[in-house]
Amino acid sequence: MQTLRMEPLTRAAFAPFGDVIELEGARHFPINGGTTERFHDLATLDVNEAGGRPIVSVFRAQPRAWPVEIAMMERHPLGSQAFVPLGGARYAIVVAPAGEFDPARMRAFWAAPGQGVNYAKGVWHHPLLAFDRVSDFLVIDRGGAQPNCDEITLERAWRLEPADTLLALA
Repeated sequence: MQTLRMEPLTRAAFAPFGDVIELEGARHFPINGGTTERFHDLATLDVNEAGGRPIVSVFRAQPRAWPVEIAMMERHPLGSQAFVPLGGARYAIVVAPAGEFDPARMRAFWAAPGQGVNYAKGVWHHPLLAFDRVSDFLVIDRGGAQPNCDEITLERAWRLEPADTLLALA
């Protein structure tokens, strides 16, 4: 089994796959007479293809235990998909570029508290990988009549190796 080493989730490292949704470094300004701070335009949502529309959902992820096996990936060819953890959940992200799936181009990230992600249209990703406890995620993605999820089973499973930071918190 091949190993996939995790790295910290940063805007620069994740840019080929979509957006990191976080307040750190985000454009912000006061609104509502100065009683609220608006962190503005945190992700590029792309859900209108083929008559799609944005939908908001909550996904409740069951906690995973180490070691984690990566045996399948999925993508949403008609729209982006954003995940924002509710309650500071620790989670991992496994992605590969859009287009023909290439396991050699997979990357794995660990999300720090307060970080969400927005997968760009067509980016391959593993379903939610939450740790520690049952974790809720606010999800913004595409609704519509056409199916918008392709899944593949990998020829060989990969073992997700936790980042030292994740192990220190375990």
